[in-house]
Amino acid sequence: MFAAALIVFRESLEAALIIGVMAAATRGIPRRERWMGAGLIAGLLGAVAVASSMGAISNWADGAGQELFNAGVLMLAVCMLAWHNIWMSSHGREMAMNVKNMAKAIQDGNKAHSAIFLVVALAVLREGAETVLFLYGVATSSENGLRDTLAGGAAGIAAGALVGGLLYAGMLRIPLRWFFGAAGVLVLLLAASMASQVARLLVQADVLPSLATPLWDTSALLSDSSALGTLLHGLIGYDPQPSGMQMVFYGITLATIATGMWLVGRQGSTSPRTQSVGSL
Repeated sequence: MFAAALIVFRESLEAALIIGVMAAATRGIPRRERWMGAGLIAGLLGAVAVASSMGAISNWADGAGQELFNAGVLMLAVCMLAWHNIWMSSHGREMAMNVKNMAKAIQDGNKAHSAIFLVVALAVLREGAETVLFLYGVATSSENGLRDTLAGGAAGIAAGALVGGLLYAGMLRIPLRWFFGAAGVLVLLLAASMASQVARLLVQADVLPSLATPLWDTSALLSDSSALGTLLHGLIGYDPQPSGMQMVFYGITLATIATGMWLVGRQGSTSPRTQSVGSL
């Protein structure tokens, strides 16, 4: 039961952190709750489907199918997070002005719905598929496996959701004038974290060289299996034993998205509309 609770807690925590950050970062976008709910349901259904066919997926590409599948899911999520942050760089100021009056929410908010849906769905899909596989294995391994697994799994999901909820509630306490900037930083780090995981999976599948394994080892100071290590892994991509390729992906993702945000934000600040508003 404890093993099931611990593993499910770690998997659900990663998904809950992503959902919590996205929920906070999309504050002010009309009907975002519906799209997040739709993404959650789609992710759960997809996780069950993927888990049921994981054997065939794992055998694909000479046994590297699972790593390649997870890498593809993560890369798509990175792209959607990058798009969201760059989009927010040009519209965050307007959303901050209108967040207290949803009726005046900017029309371009509808364009963010696809990002909200896909990021939530992909997070639940990846973590959910691994959770379903693990719970199935535990449930069939002993006489009382099903009962203990269900109890442990429920406890793990509840704990993961609680931490994600606390993160979301904490972000909402940030003053509004700083809110979208803080949310943008978290989404940026989240995207870089996922890119680092993509690199790790591609190295494991022998698609990319490791460059150096590991670059350093901080597992004695902070294990990624600890509560703090798990939280930092989900938020900023903490890895006590990263490879060189992981750091290359992390750095390139950070630089690319940050540059895109700066360029788009600069264009928005110098647009005729912004100048006319500033002159009033």
